[in-house]
Amino acid sequence: MGAALGWQGLDRETVGMAFLEHGAPRLPADETVRIAREIYGLAATAHELPGEYDDNFHLRAEQGAFTLKVMRAAVEPELVALQCAALAHAAEHAPELSLPRVCKTLPRQTTGSAQVSDGTKRLVWMLTYVPGRLLAETRPHSPKLLYSLGQFMGRLDAALAGFSHPAADREMKWDLARASWIRGCLDYVPDPERRKLVERLFSLYEREAEPALPNLRRSVIHNDANDYNVLVGLGRREPRQVVSVIDFGDMLRTQTAGEAIVAAAYALLGKSDPLAAAANVVAGYHRAFPLEEKEIALLFPLICARLCVSVVNSAYRRTLEPGDPYVTISEAPAWAALERLASVHPRFAHYTFRQACGLPPVPHSQPMKDWLGAQGPFAPVLDVDLREVPSTVLDLGVGSLLVSADPRESETAALTETLFGELRRGGARVGIGQYDEARPLYRGPTFGKGEYATDEHRTVHLGIDLFVEPGTPVRAPLEGSVYCLANNTAPKDYGPLIILEHTAGDGTGFFTLYGHLSDESLSKLVAGQRVARGERIATVGAPPANGDWPPHLHFQLITDLLELDCDFPGVAFASERNVWLSLSPDPNLVLGIPAERFPAPEATKSQTLAARRQRIGHSLRLSYRQPVKILRGWMQYVYDETGRCYLDAYNNVPHVGHSHPRVVEAAHAQMALLNTNTRYLHDNLVRYAGRLCAKLPEPLRVCYFVNSGSEANELALRLARTH
Repeated sequence: MGAALGWQGLDRETVGMAFLEHGAPRLPADETVRIAREIYGLAATAHELPGEYDDNFHLRAEQGAFTLKVMRAAVEPELVALQCAALAHAAEHAPELSLPRVCKTLPRQTTGSAQVSDGTKRLVWMLTYVPGRLLAETRPHSPKLLYSLGQFMGRLDAALAGFSHPAADREMKWDLARASWIRGCLDYVPDPERRKLVERLFSLYEREAEPALPNLRRSVIHNDANDYNVLVGLGRREPRQVVSVIDFGDMLRTQTAGEAIVAAAYALLGKSDPLAAAANVVAGYHRAFPLEEKEIALLFPLICARLCVSVVNSAYRRTLEPGDPYVTISEAPAWAALERLASVHPRFAHYTFRQACGLPPVPHSQPMKDWLGAQGPFAPVLDVDLREVPSTVLDLGVGSLLVSADPRESETAALTETLFGELRRGGARVGIGQYDEARPLYRGPTFGKGEYATDEHRTVHLGIDLFVEPGTPVRAPLEGSVYCLANNTAPKDYGPLIILEHTAGDGTGFFTLYGHLSDESLSKLVAGQRVARGERIATVGAPPANGDWPPHLHFQLITDLLELDCDFPGVAFASERNVWLSLSPDPNLVLGIPAERFPAPEATKSQTLAARRQRIGHSLRLSYRQPVKILRGWMQYVYDETGRCYLDAYNNVPHVGHSHPRVVEAAHAQMALLNTNTRYLHDNLVRYAGRLCAKLPEPLRVCYFVNSGSEANELALRLARTH
């Protein structure tokens, strides 16, 4: 829209007239060829490019490739002058950015004019053509690619930081500061449920973002880094990188953070985890052009607002131009994204974006931890003092030898016997399950991603487990009040659960969570009831009433319940690990278990990689550009250090799979008797050869047993050459 047209407060009829002014037929390609010859002296071929209002063409000539832009009849020349000046400014202050450059006409001007067949006189200008593949046509959108998108837009905004132009102070529908125009057009969304969705998410913008916008930085930004305006390098090497951005027609002076918001809003379209996609863009932008904390706080409501504007704009324009595919090109993925984002708590999104920008995810988490550290020791949470009682730390992680890869061994009865047998062997009264441990035990419904969940399971434990006999008393380690209590009856959930609310010295509230209790625990308390330090509040439950787990207390600290109350998770996705660990800090701040009882933390993937490079010969090569650390296998699957599951069609799986019970049993029995080699006589060797040969056609009757498929191939070649 033009600079003279304001959207905020306009009635729908005025908006409609503004749209209809630009419904003229597209310019034919042969007329574009004539314009290029007359104004630029180019003998070129022309191919139409998409555009919302103006006519754009890709020209090919001996001199190179160009983009010719024939503007709509009603365009203000100042808006083209703005774009030309901005591109010149960026070329001067960031020449390394591969942006389009403005081409001069034959009279050495930045623009020209042409009389076209519809009788109008059009403003014409031309840019160098930047080669690349549209982001919309590039797959996959890896985290590094999205990071590079944010980084490019940040570098562009850094280059434009000192730029100004009179035409940049314009009013347009895509200015996030003026997004409230859609309020008057919501009834153009035909589906009532979708209309409610827009109203809900847009109210977040009106409540939290709109009042704060005047306090944010302002500058001239591109304002339209959608996936049809972003170019990715043509090279085949990974990781692919964003190399340029095109179409500066929506450029204006507005809130600087709007650049990252628009780029993130379009980058998350079509993603199963839209928040993670947006966070990658934000991280790249922040690296190139740091965002302020007050800007980070508004990213989520503004991203939602941008998508709301997009779908309402499409709904309205469909009534005017029902056959124009450009109008609705992003509508379906935008609706899908809004439905996904509606399940994300705004504060969780804020914490995720803080994490992406290298800040502590939950701002008040560290002060609360400092306060707890200064208050201890606290009253014991059990009737025994964990600082003194004999205890054993139980390894329940992905690489644990205690937890079998066979899922049957993780069923409640078998796992209970395994864990409490370990306590008996160690003479311990309490078994300790560790905080921030990636476990292979959880296969229940995914949390927080609803029907849009990926194949990722929750694995990262957010509390400390204390394995004790059922009926063991549970006490409040510090004074507080009962915030909520419930019986989470879903299989492998908390079972009976209590959450207490507490107040730190600075007045900040926080919570303690007690899970897997007995049924009678809930009958003795009511919400709001005050609880004294050391007061008995519950007892440890037994399966199946305790959520069908081995008897234990799950104890967890929480800095922000996110309105989840008694549905707050005790296990998190590894991809969101740092945010959830900030929401649930280490409970040992309260329990006070001596640090020396805990084993050294497992080496991270980067530490393992560094140690391997130091100690292992380089002829043993790793697969993949980003090596995978595999700690567990079961049948056709393997699991990395975070518990993420991979389908394995590579490591000889077609034979028997990983950890096959019959193979494990046979190997265990033989290893317990003898493990030697073929230098000695043994009946099993010839028995196996006989059974194998019986399945082969004549004359294949002699076997060679070797170490691997590669060794077998080598031996086969040697046999053939010898023959």
